[in-house]
Amino acid sequence: MFIILVYDVGVKRVNKVLKKCRTYLHWVQNSVLEGDISEANYVKLKAELSKIINTKEDSVVIYKFRSPKYNSREVLGVKKGGEENIL
Repeated sequence: MFIILVYDVGVKRVNKVLKKCRTYLHWVQNSVLEGDISEANYVKLKAELSKIINTKEDSVVIYKFRSPKYNSREVLGVKKGGEENIL
């Protein structure tokens, strides 16, 4: 499946969340990642994020698609991140 993950977390947890997400996904720009992920890794990512975030303060939104062949992606301005930034 293909996912787009967006997060808004406390300053103390930003780096931990970004680092964890980058092990599975491609960083697109501040607080936004995307990528193809297996069902097993998706479950693993969610479990690992649940251990990092504070569910009373933080938010992680995940958009799921059946295929990476979603409509289209357009960037206006500076292109940040990309597939070459996988850790």
